[in-house]
Amino acid sequence: MSDPIFAPASGQGGAITIIRLSGHSLPRILESLAGRLPPPRHAALRRLRHAERMIDEGLLLWFPAPRSVTGEDYAELHVHGGRAVRAAIADALVSLGARPAEPGEFSRRAFAHGKIDLLQAEGIADLIDAETDAQRRLALEQSAGATSRAVEHWRSTLINAMAQLAASIDFADEDLPPETEFLLLQSIERLRDELAAALGASHAAERLREGLSVVILGPPNAGKSSLLNAIAGSDIAIVAPTPGTTRDAIATSLVIAGIPLHLTDTAGLRETDDPIEAEGVRRAQRHADEADLILALHPAPDFPHPPALLNRAIPILHIASKADLAARTIPADLLPISTQTGAGLDALLERLTTELTRLTDRQGAPALARPRHAACLRDMIAALDRALAAPGSELRAQDLHDAATALARLTGTIGVEDILDQVFRAFCIGK
Repeated sequence: MSDPIFAPASGQGGAITIIRLSGHSLPRILESLAGRLPPPRHAALRRLRHAERMIDEGLLLWFPAPRSVTGEDYAELHVHGGRAVRAAIADALVSLGARPAEPGEFSRRAFAHGKIDLLQAEGIADLIDAETDAQRRLALEQSAGATSRAVEHWRSTLINAMAQLAASIDFADEDLPPETEFLLLQSIERLRDELAAALGASHAAERLREGLSVVILGPPNAGKSSLLNAIAGSDIAIVAPTPGTTRDAIATSLVIAGIPLHLTDTAGLRETDDPIEAEGVRRAQRHADEADLILALHPAPDFPHPPALLNRAIPILHIASKADLAARTIPADLLPISTQTGAGLDALLERLTTELTRLTDRQGAPALARPRHAACLRDMIAALDRALAAPGSELRAQDLHDAATALARLTGTIGVEDILDQVFRAFCIGK
């Protein structure tokens, strides 16, 4: 059991404030503050008193351990939302032996008591931080346990394989069916392929969680800043006819079709002796190397191809900018736009939406969106690859054990003490 904690679970300024409490000694604290406890999981109207004075009148809900969200004794006070009421209740709770909760402490106690696993806890944190509907759906899938159920399926498959392997080792002298080893390896290979698919999709989930990086590239005076302003719907970058006006990267965050992205305008790509402009070009190329998608501008009238884009593996949308100034037929592989007339911008946004959707499509894979998730998956895949290639049952058994250890790190069962503080510190107070 843990010391009693409390925190508001609702924002300030509303008519009603919800105060959460968890930990030992709650019955004594609540009876001192509100009188007789109501039946578990029932709301009761109570007058809240302390030091022979009345503080407020509100609802009390009581959830005794272990059937509570934290696994401990848990309660909620629904009181009036005024600052003076909140302060008076906090003072009373402190004097009765409770303390204000640290960020994420309620969720960490739920994790410690087996009410949620680490994946669900991370999903709760992401749900709090979600700014778009797509991020909300991703976080809700994880916090509600859908990701954990997929991981549990992997765990069950791995345990069955380990049991089959243990039986083959224990009964090595017995005449086991000849297909036993074949079926075992087939099971391991199927699991390995499932994990590889999840790892491939984890980058799409991470893009959705963090926001995609979309970088505008092109030669000087190609209309990059004008395009940034047009897509963002705001005058973010300075637009001037002088080549080299933009000398550093200018970024803005926005949402397109529910997908978050960071759109970056860059310096014009060209050879230059100006050290400041040359640094801008280097930064533009660095941003391009780290991008999820590049918008490459080929301005009229010549539609030049930026040399920095050659042999680049990152997806690129090739755009004929300043199309209203075209002196010849625009190449068929370029999407024509004009930020002056607005021509082609709707078509560009449609193409951009298609690309963003493709880059964040997980193909039904579990919502594993953090770098540590990908690291655990890679460790599992490597262990299963070794198991498939192992020359003997004993070595194969050790490899499967390594895979199980990596899987346990994914859900927080073992070996995560070094990351727990980092995970839960990112929560807000009251969660």
